[in-house]
Amino acid sequence: MTRPAVVVTRRLPDTVESALAERFDVRFNGDDHPMSPGELRAALREADALLCTVTDSLTADVLDIESCRARIVANFGVGYNHIDMEAARCLGLVVTNTPDVLTDDTADLAIALMLAVARRMGEGERQLRAGDWTGWRPTHLMGTRVTGKTLGIVGFGRIGQAVAHRARSGFGMSVLFASRSPAADEVVAATAAAAGAEHRPLDALLAEADFVSLHVPATPATYHLIDARRLRMMQRHAFLINTARGDVVDEVALIDALQAGTIAGAGLDVYHQEPSVPEALMALSTVVLLPHLGSATMESRTAMGMRAVENLVMFFEGREVPHVVG
Repeated sequence: MTRPAVVVTRRLPDTVESALAERFDVRFNGDDHPMSPGELRAALREADALLCTVTDSLTADVLDIESCRARIVANFGVGYNHIDMEAARCLGLVVTNTPDVLTDDTADLAIALMLAVARRMGEGERQLRAGDWTGWRPTHLMGTRVTGKTLGIVGFGRIGQAVAHRARSGFGMSVLFASRSPAADEVVAATAAAAGAEHRPLDALLAEADFVSLHVPATPATYHLIDARRLRMMQRHAFLINTARGDVVDEVALIDALQAGTIAGAGLDVYHQEPSVPEALMALSTVVLLPHLGSATMESRTAMGMRAVENLVMFFEGREVPHVVG
């Protein structure tokens, strides 16, 4: 029997590519370039499946094709806001994702960003590498203590809960959370109690927290959730941490707030127009910037890939696919 044809949009860990090659007639992206809209359309017309990543924009325009051979889009990532789900449904495409495998690494990175921006690690490393460090002195690059402070977590899903656990157990922080779920919901209440977290409405959380860490998905409801008005609600000594999605924050408003000293700083792993980062943001010494490394460990990325493989295998074997979205 002919094996299903799968187009893979970006290079994946070797173990994942080997597993795909064993099971499918697979076409890899040899030079790992970002595929153009035309290339994505061609893949959907010519293959039975597309294994894409969170940087592949499957917009309504890309999915506006008359002849679509593909039957499934296996997304390498949890978020799928880069896929126009209505257009995918019109083409009869099944869309899957890769949940439950990147929680710990993303939570670790959120804590790392919090420490890095509070303790001015980015500034210190840049100074040392430039040969500008003249030696220890009592007032050099004094930062902010993290231990014992108040952390506000916006979005209390798996990653938010993992961050809460680390903050409480590792740094003795008081943890507040704002959730899309009602505070009275039994599951949310039980989870929060186990994590030692207290619920607050979002605006109240922003006013109380020393650090605010974002863990909400990118949806129309969360677009620019943190805007100029909400940045003004934060304390002047507070820091904003974003490992969620770039468009959750109004980037222009954030730059204005940082330049004006409305908040003390930010630790960012995601941006509104990735891979483009505003020059004004890069010029700010009070910001730590990372190139979307949230799940970037060999363990997480391999597990994500193998979950995508699992979704494809089960789909083409006619079994129930566990991670269908939309």
